[in-house]
Amino acid sequence: MPDQEQADSRLQLARLRQEHEDYDAAINAMVQVGCDALRIQRMKKKKLAIKDKLTKLEDQIIPDIIA
Repeated sequence: MPDQEQADSRLQLARLRQEHEDYDAAINAMVQVGCDALRIQRMKKKKLAIKDKLTKLEDQIIPDIIA
């Protein structure tokens, strides 16, 4: 992976991690306030989708090492 491409991927990875943390905080706040369960469920789905993107991106950046 070229240096610029890897730097872009790491930047995107950092953004996704921050977005994932933001969703986590928002979900916790919604639960404490007693928000609608359907809204919380939708937020959790979005958070999971972000986690999936994070995993894929991490797999691209970190090569598999065969022992």
